Amino acid sequence: MPVHVDANGTREDNRGNAKAPRPNPLPELAEQPRECIHIGLVNNMAAAAFPATERQFVSLLESASEGIPIRLSLYTLSGIPRAEIVGKQTGSRYANVETLWDTQLDGLIITGREPLTPDLRDECYWESFTQVLEWARENTHSTVWSCLAAHAAILHMDGIRRRRSDDKHFGIFDCGRASHHALTAGLASRYSIPHSRWNGVAEEDLTAGGYTVLGRTADAGVDTFIKDEESLFVFFQGHPEYESDTLLREYRRDVGRYLRHEAENYPLLPRNYFDAKTEDGLKALREEAMEHRGEGFVPGVAAALESIKIKNTWHGTAALLYKNWLEIIYARKTSSVQGSQAHVA
Repeated sequence: MPVHVDANGTREDNRGNAKAPRPNPLPELAEQPRECIHIGLVNNMAAAAFPATERQFVSLLESASEGIPIRLSLYTLSGIPRAEIVGKQTGSRYANVETLWDTQLDGLIITGREPLTPDLRDECYWESFTQVLEWARENTHSTVWSCLAAHAAILHMDGIRRRRSDDKHFGIFDCGRASHHALTAGLASRYSIPHSRWNGVAEEDLTAGGYTVLGRTADAGVDTFIKDEESLFVFFQGHPEYESDTLLREYRRDVGRYLRHEAENYPLLPRNYFDAKTEDGLKALREEAMEHRGEGFVPGVAAALESIKIKNTWHGTAALLYKNWLEIIYARKTSSVQGSQAHVA
């Protein structure tokens, strides 16, 4: 079912202060057989990945909705320079998260952002991020924290620090179910999810903090975990929302950083992602690029990667995870409405 995206850019007064979002009644939703779920997406990605991240989540929610009408509102965090992330294609549709305080949402998705400081608490958006977290605790039925947002959330909530690995967890990782929960209902005992991260959190730290691990990988640690309080908080260290070529584009970016002397090491190939013939070609290209390191070699690498086709092996799993998430929200919303009606009666 199509996702209805609000055109909810904010009006600003003469002082530049954000006011309430422009209303978008979406009358067609009233004709749907099931009550609409209102989801917010807080997109924290930098300019290069900003539109792609929105597209990925909209597409995934459409694949997962299966008869549940979804209204999606788009937000950005305070503290991040708005001009850095919002261009012509997004400015009319994104509101500042400060407009959330007087908004009713059923669920929320918070994306991560490549950190600029060693301590996440020193990031320019930290205060805004923690305000959203505390709001979500009391005002959503469930919230998804994606990758770096998951690390920031558990640091704020329980002081759990992420740990840096020697190598980047990069590629398609084989995961196994660790606990039974409605979020993973119908999921195979083993499934594949993309990961792209240097850092992770220790399972023993999570269990000591009251979190439940739902899935883990054999060699990259925890995949998915939850904490169920007033709102069900869902944490993904991986990226089920990734499109087929997202890891390819990240690999190309990292190769470019190496060639421009912005990174010390040539990036590792993403695991379980390319076919054997493609991997052989990229290994040969790596040797050539290291021998002729320099910005002039960037176009050659980009051209070599342009024609590669990727088979998506995780979309079915991703759609099922988010379908279950939407069903959890729908059930909690229905129960809350019925409880309120019984109280009034």
